[in-house]
This record gives sequence, structure tokens and C-alpha cells, in this order.
Amino acid sequence: MINYTIYENKNSQQWVTFVHGAGGSSSIWFKQIRDFQKQYNVLLLDLRGHGNSKPSLKTALKQKYTFSALANDILEVLDFLQIQKSHFVGISLGTILIRQLAEMYPERVQSMVLGGAILKMNFRSQVLMRLGNAFKYVLPYLVLYRFFAFVIMPKKNHKQSRLLFINEAKKLYQKEFIKWFKLTAEINPVLKWFRQVELNIPTLYVMGEEDYMFLPSVRKVVAAHYKSSKLFVIENCGHVVNVEQPNVFNTAVLSFMKTTK
Repeated sequence: MINYTIYENKNSQQWVTFVHGAGGSSSIWFKQIRDFQKQYNVLLLDLRGHGNSKPSLKTALKQKYTFSALANDILEVLDFLQIQKSHFVGISLGTILIRQLAEMYPERVQSMVLGGAILKMNFRSQVLMRLGNAFKYVLPYLVLYRFFAFVIMPKKNHKQSRLLFINEAKKLYQKEFIKWFKLTAEINPVLKWFRQVELNIPTLYVMGEEDYMFLPSVRKVVAAHYKSSKLFVIENCGHVVNVEQPNVFNTAVLSFMKTTK
């Protein structure tokens, strides 16, 4: 089972589960824990190969990386902890896993908060993926990761989140990075389905106004999925909204979650 950390709130029955992105770990939520624990029980996860979820050699060779397999990793923890239903908060690639989990087990998802959500790979990100695929066995993965981090988070005010992700990525193995990178091969059909199908689950997209790669497609989807979805855009902010503007992020998300009880 993947590694998890719990912060309990004895006065609440409700749970919030935080899902980080590729190359990160549960430590990226350090600016959320205190505010959320005041009102909810908090569950932090380290996805496969990230943080303290280091696979043994035997399991690493066997494990197949698909979005549904990774979503089932999350479900396994919920079942183990006997959490029937949870709010879910994700960032970047973590938002894809939350949406995948909601497709498979909608009854387990009370609400979805999708920060720096990825709903469509624009031309620039498609080129990035192709470059990554071409060089993934040649270049050290950190060279690739640094390059991606600069393209996705280019501005001066994105520096903190960029460095945080690069430092977390240093803890990954090269083979682990390649397995996650191979997931990009199945990303387009998955995202196309997400854009087409609206789920009956309250959803808040929290995007930085400078998240130029992913914000335009999120605007379109929220307009189409208006029955269930809302968009909150944070000014002077890039892709990793919870790190760059934690106070604004926390206030918006907690306010939204109150309405979904």
C-alpha cells in the first residue's frame, strides 16, 4: 500500500484527501494542513514511487502504471482506513487521478478541488511530451524535469514551486520517472473523455491566471459543465496554486467545501 499520513480532527466526521502531482510528494501540502485540519480530518498520500512510497524491487518490476491502477492505489488506502467518502484536493497530474477515481467510484467522492488542473495538452505541452519521449532513456531525468518545470512555471514568482518540485523529483529513481512518463501515452484519450463527460459531483477548479498551458481548456470545460463545476482564478499565480498563493487557495477551497456538505 502507498504511504499515507493522517491529521485527525476529533470534532469532524468528514475527510479531505490530498493528491500531489508527478514528481512531487505529500510534502507540497504543508501550507494547507493547519487550515484544513481545523475543520476536517486530513489524509495525505504519497503516490507510487514518490515521497515515502518507495516500491520494493519485486513489486516495482510487476507494477503496471495506468491511471486506473494509480486511482486504485488511492482507493486501497481509503478502504484500509474505512473512509467511505472524502473531499479530494489535487494538483496538476493529481487532478487526473482524482477525476479517474470519480469516474470509477463516484459514491466515494464528496467533492473535487482540481488545482492547476490538466484537461487538455495544448500544442506546447504535446511538443514537450514528444521531446520527453525521445530523450527519456538518453538524458538524466532531472535534466528533463528541470526543463519541464521551467516551461510550465517560467516566471520569477513561480520560482518557489518550481524548486519545490525539482527537489522532490530528485528523490525519484530514473526508472520510476520513465514509468510515470510513459503514462503520457494514454493521457489524450483520458482527457478527451473527461472534457466530454460531466459528473454529478461538485467540482471547483482553482487555476493561476499565469497557468497559460492549462487555463484556457479549463475555462471551456467549466462553461460546458456549468451544472457541477466552478472556476476560481488566482491573480499573479502560476501552475502550482497551493504553494504560490496558499492563503487565497485555502480560503477559496474551504469556502467551496462548506457548500458541499
